[in-house]
Amino acid sequence: LVAKLKAHSSERSLIPSMTVGNMEKVEIFNTDSRGRGLKSKQDLLSGDVVFAEPAYAAVVFDNLTYHVCHSCFKKQARLQRCGQCKFAHYCDRTCQKAAWTEHKNECAAIRNYGKPTNETVRLASRILWRMARGEDIVAEDRLSSLKDLQDHVDDLSEEEKTELASDVEVLSSYWHPNNQHFDNQFLSHIFGVINCNGFTISDQRGLQAVGVGLFPNLCLVNHDCWPNCTVILNNGKIELRAIHQIKAGEELTVSYVDFLNLSADRRNQLKKHYYFDCTCEHCTKGIKDDLMQAVKEEDGKKPSDETVKEVIEFSKMALEKIDKDRSEGLWSNVTKLCRECLKKQEPVLADTNLYQLKFLSLASEVLSYLQKFEEAAEYARKMVEGYQKLYHHNNAQLGMALMRAGVTHWHAGLIEPGHAMICQANGILLVTHGPTHPITKDIETMRCQTEMELRMFKDNEYLYYQMREAALKNQKMHMMAEPSGEYIKELFHRKK
Repeated sequence: LVAKLKAHSSERSLIPSMTVGNMEKVEIFNTDSRGRGLKSKQDLLSGDVVFAEPAYAAVVFDNLTYHVCHSCFKKQARLQRCGQCKFAHYCDRTCQKAAWTEHKNECAAIRNYGKPTNETVRLASRILWRMARGEDIVAEDRLSSLKDLQDHVDDLSEEEKTELASDVEVLSSYWHPNNQHFDNQFLSHIFGVINCNGFTISDQRGLQAVGVGLFPNLCLVNHDCWPNCTVILNNGKIELRAIHQIKAGEELTVSYVDFLNLSADRRNQLKKHYYFDCTCEHCTKGIKDDLMQAVKEEDGKKPSDETVKEVIEFSKMALEKIDKDRSEGLWSNVTKLCRECLKKQEPVLADTNLYQLKFLSLASEVLSYLQKFEEAAEYARKMVEGYQKLYHHNNAQLGMALMRAGVTHWHAGLIEPGHAMICQANGILLVTHGPTHPITKDIETMRCQTEMELRMFKDNEYLYYQMREAALKNQKMHMMAEPSGEYIKELFHRKK
């Protein structure tokens, strides 16, 4: 009854030597107020791949250097390190060979400099080495030169400009120019481009951020809080995928931030990190803000403003305590705080209120880790019901939440709702990730497994539970993965 999910490896290198010309569906145009953008040259259906693009350059995060392959970005327990610089790590010789063109300059630079630099300087160096090889030309597969991308250097704060100057100084000492000269102004431009457009690279299953890369064509896609496209990493390339029907001539958009924030908060995030004022319809009209702040209403009566304020303040204080307890692994404290807070919220806040959804997500995740599946399943059910009223019906975060909730229900022995949630998640992820993505293959395995079990359950409920109990008793105790916090919700990586 308990099926093992198959592991699916990604392609060997995230950075091929050249891209495939597949930009025939899009064209650059000048928007009224947002500079350049991309629009579709043809009608697109939900789930269509608009284009795929390998990274121009990419690096592993500093804190995951020894845990993630520097070629395919796959997380591995045991990796082989480069024998010369002792810094780069790979799955095996095949990955190391595939990455050599990108790593050989870096390898020499680390040895000459005496140590590796931070991830931002390493990424800038890889970009410059590639440009020095003459690989920054506009062609069928490259719609824009890196020189033409926006850097927003003039919009940086004084603190950010000081940090930028420090990075430029380190880069000048670290990078070996190969007879190609770039002045400090251009180096600042490259750092500015990374700051605005560094794309978060996930592990092979798309669940954890492991690195940052630059994708020039993706940089041209503008933001909308309610976009018509999404971006995922699949087999070493990013894919821009349509999440609903798009007409020829329509602008292609993605969301740079998670939608589950009030419109004012999203606009503040976008202004702070991306230096523009969002004028999308959902922000200007505050669409769904009322749901995100909603309170319970019974027989036309709502709780008093004072009561609502009290519950919100209690929730904020609880979140601060939970962050501390999570960092120390005090999961019993986290569950106690979640239960206490949800009890206070239940008669006051509506099921779409952001504070209630935050605690439902926390409670379901931590209780699943502690293998208290029945309680976790109830919280997960309420969470996805709220999400479904807020997110776009083909939002990847909604799909992932439904998948987690479905698996939690399966663990709790609730096969009917568990199978239904997994089927819903499968439908969403087929659009957002496509049928070849490892996470979609995983969920298809789950769907087949739960479908088989559901048939058994309907044929003979008693026999099903007898067989399930026997199967679980024969399994070694399996600990769920330790809660790692929110899954990837932001498209672009922000320097900490």
